[in-house]
Amino acid sequence: MNVARAWVRLPSGRRLDLLAPTPFDWTDADLAIGLARTFRWGGHSAWPEPLSVAQHALTVLALRRSRTRNRLNIAEELRELLHDAEEGLINFDCISPLKPFLGPAFAELVARLTQAIAARYRLPAWAPEEKRAHKAADIAAAAAEAVHVVGWTAAEMRETLGIRSAVLARDPLAARYGDKAWQPWTPNVAAQRFLEELTALQARRDHAA
Repeated sequence: MNVARAWVRLPSGRRLDLLAPTPFDWTDADLAIGLARTFRWGGHSAWPEPLSVAQHALTVLALRRSRTRNRLNIAEELRELLHDAEEGLINFDCISPLKPFLGPAFAELVARLTQAIAARYRLPAWAPEEKRAHKAADIAAAAAEAVHVVGWTAAEMRETLGIRSAVLARDPLAARYGDKAWQPWTPNVAAQRFLEELTALQARRDHAA
């Protein structure tokens, strides 16, 4: 009897079966590289580079940090940083309107990867209030990306894409990294910066423990 498998070989040399993932199948660098090489908006961009999921994740984390009255704890920050982490293992970020067409089997695959990531990084489950705050930051990032990265107008973003959010003028990452506002990073830069943040958060958690 043949058992279905979907092996990928990662930059570290480890092998991941996407259909039966475990929390030990990748390194942090593998994940950072995967997210840096996975592009949002179908890979379309008005800039020379497309926008990576790694850069988007850092944007959402920065927005949540700036919008939270009481500081996020380390586990909450890790959960924000890793909210799309499964996309870096699949190397696929499907635009939202197409997701229903992928069917329940793909949703199950994503759920398995999400569970493995949550177990590896000890991520807490979302409480309803936390999920709403996260979604608000995620949508705000998407609105800004649609206009500043892809090139939709604000009116098109609302009427064509159906994104109901104000368009941020200030890039929350530009001042930190000294980049031009909203410019997508190269994959190497995105991987390095994502990995630095992930490593720092885990080091803070280990120190606190």
